[in-house]
Amino acid sequence: MQAPDNFELSRRNFLVLGATAAAASQLVSCTSASAATAESASSVATASLQASGSLQVNGKMYPLPTDTRTTLLDALREKYRLTGTKKGCDHGQCGACTVLVNDRRINSCLSLAIMHQGDKITTIEGLGTPEKMHAMQAAFVKHDGYQCGYCTPGQICSAVAVLNEIKAGIPSHVTNDLMTKVQFSSIELRERMSGNICRCAAYSNIVEAITEVAEGGA
Repeated sequence: MQAPDNFELSRRNFLVLGATAAAASQLVSCTSASAATAESASSVATASLQASGSLQVNGKMYPLPTDTRTTLLDALREKYRLTGTKKGCDHGQCGACTVLVNDRRINSCLSLAIMHQGDKITTIEGLGTPEKMHAMQAAFVKHDGYQCGYCTPGQICSAVAVLNEIKAGIPSHVTNDLMTKVQFSSIELRERMSGNICRCAAYSNIVEAITEVAEGGA
């Protein structure tokens, strides 16, 4: 018996058609499941990159960036508009982005904002104001410890931390005797400040400014 389209609908052909239809149905089902799984995974990944909370910067609370990949530097500049902290190399090699975290200096470009919940963060804006400058800021102005000024915020934050390190007795690579109290010296100062690059080369003036503060002259 022939079908209208001249196709012989035998038992064999019927089984082949059934198997083909079942395979197609299974393929559609698997494709839908894969799409749903991919969408679910994407949602989980997106959720895992989001955070909530706050950061304490210069004594003020700021909302934590929702993207957990945000560096502290980008949070300060882009989210909180504290643009005194500069982005130089963005690789932790120039020191322009130096800020204080719990009174210790760090390169904010190498640290994620989410890592600092509960910490006390201080930027150049938090050290002093034009009307009431920090002693280190005043000394930099007095001794012309800058030229273009781009590196200056990082230099000043680092300098404040350096004096705290020496006062706390933290040795450096040039400290000769680890059994005695660390003494302030030009060699110690230059070694500790070596991570802050001044492309204008105002180094001698920077050393003079920091030395005056260390000796209590500012």
